[in-house]
Amino acid sequence: MSEPNEATFDIVILGGGSGGYATALRAVQLGLTVALVEKGKLGGTCLHNGCIPTKALLHAAEIADSTRESEQFGVKAELVGIDMAGVNAYKDGVISRLYKGLQGMLKGNKAITIVEGHGRLVAPNAVEVDGKRYTGRNVVLASGSYAKSLPGLEVDGERIITSDHALTLDRVPSSAIVLGGGVIGVEFASVWKSFGVDVTIVEALPRLVAAEDEESSKALERAFRKRKINFKVGKPFEKVEKTENGVKVTIAGGETVEAELLLVAVGRGPRTADLGYEEQGVRMDRGYVLTDERLRTGVPNVYAVGDIVPGLQLAHRGFQQGIFVAEEIAGQNPAVIDEAGIPRVTYCDPELASVGLTEAKAKEQYGADKIKTYNYNLGGNGKSQILKTAGFIKLVRVEDGPVVGVHMVGARVGELVGEAQLIYNWEAYPAEVAQLVHAHPTQNEALGEAHLALAGKPLHAHA
Repeated sequence: MSEPNEATFDIVILGGGSGGYATALRAVQLGLTVALVEKGKLGGTCLHNGCIPTKALLHAAEIADSTRESEQFGVKAELVGIDMAGVNAYKDGVISRLYKGLQGMLKGNKAITIVEGHGRLVAPNAVEVDGKRYTGRNVVLASGSYAKSLPGLEVDGERIITSDHALTLDRVPSSAIVLGGGVIGVEFASVWKSFGVDVTIVEALPRLVAAEDEESSKALERAFRKRKINFKVGKPFEKVEKTENGVKVTIAGGETVEAELLLVAVGRGPRTADLGYEEQGVRMDRGYVLTDERLRTGVPNVYAVGDIVPGLQLAHRGFQQGIFVAEEIAGQNPAVIDEAGIPRVTYCDPELASVGLTEAKAKEQYGADKIKTYNYNLGGNGKSQILKTAGFIKLVRVEDGPVVGVHMVGARVGELVGEAQLIYNWEAYPAEVAQLVHAHPTQNEALGEAHLALAGKPLHAHA
């Protein structure tokens, strides 16, 4: 019989974010008992200070732009200003409703024991919280990530802030410098510009959203120039000084930029420090937990999911990995997740969405002579004209083979990535997609038109 300070479960999960709670929900469906350990709020970064709040801000920004530009649609409206208290109330209302729903789902399940507190891996099969040990026949590490900074860059939460602070700002700053031109950086730059802020992005790499296809980056840069969002690429950060009214940032070459705020958006780091992972034999690299393709850590019956596993730091990746691990533990032998098949969306204006390989990666993998691309301009798409958006859909295919990459730029293209991921993950040929009927007028039919063209039978496009 267990000691009073010990309890045993089929799975003990350390972290209640997207990866952790998905593991829990799928595991109990498969008849397993679960202890879910979370020191903060269930739902983790994504729900509370990541995907959901940022997308709420981006929608408010879209409303601001629509109001400001309404006359071009024949609607007379005036943007009086941005009420940050109102914006935050809207954002927090969305989070609150989703949080209540998630809490009800998890706490209402008798097979899930929610453990509130700071957990630590104290044995290969046990997590300790406030002196009580929770033993698992299996352990899943899902401790998530935090907003990173750079050496010598001290975040004070007032003038020098991370995305966590930016989500709770009670005012619209007059000007801001965004350090980092990745997903988080361009999304906040987009929001603030729509709110009337003078924004400058500083990025060390040679282009914005450098992980995306080069043509997508260039299209975003053109759109940002048109929106008067300033950006400096290929310019590493050197130092920041506080001034009387804000901050002064020095970048490579001695150039300086001044603003009211500096947002540090240099990515997210794995939250693994002082959790006992290495002491228990879990293999680590620069704070990340190393796993094989089946998400096993190398310590028997210990798995890892989500942002602590090297790769895309996306909520839906963690979610899928959680489902995978629960099924793996239950003996279902699920298919390995293809990382390239995970859809990626950047929700700035214009949106970027992609799945599969960039043109450069495809040429590296298959050889430059084996790759064909087609770029369908949204100027030929009726719904995109109605929305007054510009952009394109770019397809990357292997010659006489499947489509291995889909890259999209334009308003609302994130909603098209569902079909795009089916095309990639089912290894569809352009001719197969060309047979499908796409509704008119939708932006979705632009995907159909692009595949028609790549299949050699363009309709409203030039091959």
